[in-house]
Amino acid sequence: MVGILFALLAGLLMSVQGVFNTRVMDESSMWATNCWVQLTAFAVSISIWFFADRENLFSVFNVDNKIYLLGGVIGAFITFTVIKSISGLGPAYATMLILLAQLVVSFLIEVFGIFGTEKIGFEWTKLIGVALMIAGIIIFKK
Repeated sequence: MVGILFALLAGLLMSVQGVFNTRVMDESSMWATNCWVQLTAFAVSISIWFFADRENLFSVFNVDNKIYLLGGVIGAFITFTVIKSISGLGPAYATMLILLAQLVVSFLIEVFGIFGTEKIGFEWTKLIGVALMIAGIIIFKK
């Protein structure tokens, strides 16, 4: 139940953040906005770490596969692509397409066991779920 609540909260926060970032970009530039977003995220994260965690900050470098350290780089491009999609499509349509892409890629990561994820078997019902999601997007758009 807690996982469901956090997932719903994540979706809420991502939608609001996307709109906020797009509004900031309207008055600034794409990369100035992205810098601000990443800088404020760093400031909040380092503050929470300082007051609540205090584990070795550099233990992140202990990860076996160093490619996983590119999460922040990916985050910068996530901010860029979310802003561009919301400014071009509007919040609802952009979010639906973003969620569709997340679902498909996440499913493929699980089916093929990519990035150390536990491999699951392919199920046609999940493919039908993706098809229903695409149908929902088409209906929503019309």
